[in-house]
Amino acid sequence: MSKYMIWSRPTEAPVAEREVPAEKTAADKEAAITNDGAKTPGDDSYDSDAISVNAQAGVQNVEAFAKVWTKRDLILAYVTIWCIFFVDAMQQGMSTQLTPYVTSSFQSHSLTAATSIFSSLIGGLFKLPLAKILDIWGRPQGFVAMMISLTIGLIMMAGCNSVETYAAGQVFYWMGYNGITYSISIFIADTSALKNRALMFAFASSPYIITVWIGGPLATAFLNGPGFRWGFGAFAIITPIICSPLMALFYFNYKKARRQGLIPDRNSGRTWSESIKYYIIEFDVAGLFLITAGLAFFLLPFSLYSYQAQGWRAPIIIAFFVVGGLLLIGFVLFEKYVAPKTFMPYELLMDRTVLWACILSGVLFISFYIWDSYFSSFLQVVNNLNVTQTSYVMNIYSIGSCFWSLLVGVAVRWSGRFKWLAVYFGVPVTILGVGLMAHFRQPDVNVGYIIMCQIFIAVAGGTLVICEQMAAMAATTHQYIAVVLAVEGMFANVGGAIGSTVAGAIWNGVFPQRLAEYLPAESQGDLVSIYGSLPTQLSYPVGSPTRIAIQHAYGEAQKIMIIASTVLQAISLVAVIMWRDIKVKDFKQVKGLVV
Repeated sequence: MSKYMIWSRPTEAPVAEREVPAEKTAADKEAAITNDGAKTPGDDSYDSDAISVNAQAGVQNVEAFAKVWTKRDLILAYVTIWCIFFVDAMQQGMSTQLTPYVTSSFQSHSLTAATSIFSSLIGGLFKLPLAKILDIWGRPQGFVAMMISLTIGLIMMAGCNSVETYAAGQVFYWMGYNGITYSISIFIADTSALKNRALMFAFASSPYIITVWIGGPLATAFLNGPGFRWGFGAFAIITPIICSPLMALFYFNYKKARRQGLIPDRNSGRTWSESIKYYIIEFDVAGLFLITAGLAFFLLPFSLYSYQAQGWRAPIIIAFFVVGGLLLIGFVLFEKYVAPKTFMPYELLMDRTVLWACILSGVLFISFYIWDSYFSSFLQVVNNLNVTQTSYVMNIYSIGSCFWSLLVGVAVRWSGRFKWLAVYFGVPVTILGVGLMAHFRQPDVNVGYIIMCQIFIAVAGGTLVICEQMAAMAATTHQYIAVVLAVEGMFANVGGAIGSTVAGAIWNGVFPQRLAEYLPAESQGDLVSIYGSLPTQLSYPVGSPTRIAIQHAYGEAQKIMIIASTVLQAISLVAVIMWRDIKVKDFKQVKGLVV
């Protein structure tokens, strides 16, 4: 294991865990976090190793796990986590390369961005109910449920016979994929000291450094061999197998904690009907439905309007906007006046560090998906790269950000702070990298300049993602870790959906018009098929008038996307400036045997 991983079963802590009740104001929470009035190990009310009696059952269970597992168990858990991330990252990298070919097989290449909108929304918004599952029922239960969802999604994508079925499969897949990574992130937060947590998050994401080189060749092998369906089907078998050891480890330590009396029998006394009603309220099912459906109805028209003869004036497009707007208004009114349990933990968002960390997360994903949605197709059509080469360029962000995040984790552990990394390095380098792409992502520009921009964005992204998660977690206590990471993840996924929407709107508004303008007369009759299919675009020889016309249409659409993406980064700078400069070495947040 890394020399920076320090194993300890603390009996005394230099500074106590900060318990910040939800009903306190943001000023009270800030005072608690900055040591004002904090309990100390000498206080009678403080026990650094006792299970939190006021915490929810899932939090109590994981603290009981931490009291009974051995160093060997914890090492085995982290090794298994690394393997799960490796397989999921390999599959996800392959899936990204296969998606344009899946949509093109149904003559719907322009819907590449649209297929991810609803799945991004569900994947992000579901994290808040999942946070409650993890806190109320337990970490293992949530992990298993998400593994089942991911497997169902892979099966649906493998058997899809339309873009609609593929998009539905993506909903289950991304809900499961995001849920697994989120559940594991919570486990890492449960089992690591705050000063080491950035390094542990970086360790968990380090498989991307390897899988970068596998996703493209794997996608190529399936496309040239059994087809994209087997690409998804194979991982529907592999994923449950690779997740099994961690589930067994959870089960073994759960039984061990039960035998030692650390996990008591819990009987709610409710009937089945009462339990159903209780969980419908507890998970705010109505609120979840309203915001998910509202955002989906409101965002989808931006990608679908070009398929309507009347464009924006088409009745179905207008209906989508009206229904979506009404559902979003209904969500706000329901949450304010009706909901017994609110969907969003607004009291946590009162803390400015948590709020602006979430805003940064959303902005980064909006910006990323605006310039990334059609990047794979651009590299193949404009730069004439094959699928494998495209995957290498596409994954520079993954390999660079994951490698760099290890260095960021070391820097946070060494300095005990994270804000300075975001303010003086993360945001400025992101603006530089994204802004330069407006000039370099054009026809007749050497792909090396694009690679340079990707490296800038990668090291900056590796800094900002770690720092934003540290900001959200450092501003609260262990009991609320699952919730704040869920809110941060929700902002990220909704941001991804908005980014895909903006990308789709720009693409559908610019690309077909420029294509019609630039295509030579002999290719005008093929406009629809060229617009709708990546293989058709690639079928024209490099240097031919039609291929040059397609490349110039790509360049103009990409330039507008990148300018929009760059302008958004101004919000990122405001966000990181608004954080409190919390010193993570100053307080203890978790109990038991931790890293």
